[in-house]
Amino acid sequence: MARTSPSPDRTIADAAGTETLPGTTVRTEDEPPVADTAVNQAFDGLGVTFDFYWNAYQRDSIDGRGLPLDATVHYGTDYDNAFWNGQRMVFGDGDGDVFTGFTGSITVIAHELTHGVTESSGGLDYQGQSGALNESISDVFGVLTEQYQKQQTADQATWLVGAGIFSAEVQGVALRSLKAPGTAYDDDVLGKDPQPATMAGYVTTSDDNGGVHINSGIPNHAFYLAAIAIGGYAWERAGLIWYRTVTGGQLPADADFARFADETLAAAAAEYGEDAKEVAAVRSAWTSVGVLADGHSASR
Repeated sequence: MARTSPSPDRTIADAAGTETLPGTTVRTEDEPPVADTAVNQAFDGLGVTFDFYWNAYQRDSIDGRGLPLDATVHYGTDYDNAFWNGQRMVFGDGDGDVFTGFTGSITVIAHELTHGVTESSGGLDYQGQSGALNESISDVFGVLTEQYQKQQTADQATWLVGAGIFSAEVQGVALRSLKAPGTAYDDDVLGKDPQPATMAGYVTTSDDNGGVHINSGIPNHAFYLAAIAIGGYAWERAGLIWYRTVTGGQLPADADFARFADETLAAAAAEYGEDAKEVAAVRSAWTSVGVLADGHSASR
């Protein structure tokens, strides 16, 4: 018997330029749009992401059990970020010079919500390679949400995270590119996008929890290569493999890239069979980015 479709339970609050959470409730489920663009963007973006997770993977909200979707907008003054704090999604307005409002990108909204999905599925330590995987998973399902919304096939999509949130003065198209890590921006103020696409460019650093936003380019690109090789709508097969990997209960919190690659191969084989083209595509993708050597784990 088919499950009836659930509906989201959204509450949007306004921090009014403070860093005090949750802020004042300004829109709840079943209420009409308000005059505040950021409120409506957050409300609509959470709805799109909720629909994506249900229709693609039959997941009912962040925890799979209908968890209310709470978000706060207008966080801080000139706040150049968005984040998931373990309970809600929080969005800054940007400083206006480099960033405009972070609710203006569905990929950013879905990225933050996906941190909650990863956390509720067992989590990945936010440090080093497991932290980079944590970031990458949010990027992957961020772009898949946008592709689902636009009904784009893998070869039609931009594969960009955060397109549209840079100000007009910035020389760049997005925060990150899964298709071509390292090419999202090259700006006088921001510098050049530092993401590597393969292990040959892996960055060893103590900054950013061990480079979680930098080295995520490697698993990001692996997913892109797998999705392109499989073809069609990326959320249907490549995305399903990644979803099964994240939510299947076999992924340790300290997983490195090689362990994650192995788990995606196991998920692909379980879903499609050992000899399926999906398995071959996933193996080739991880080999191409240097995580697997000749289709086998380079390290464990």
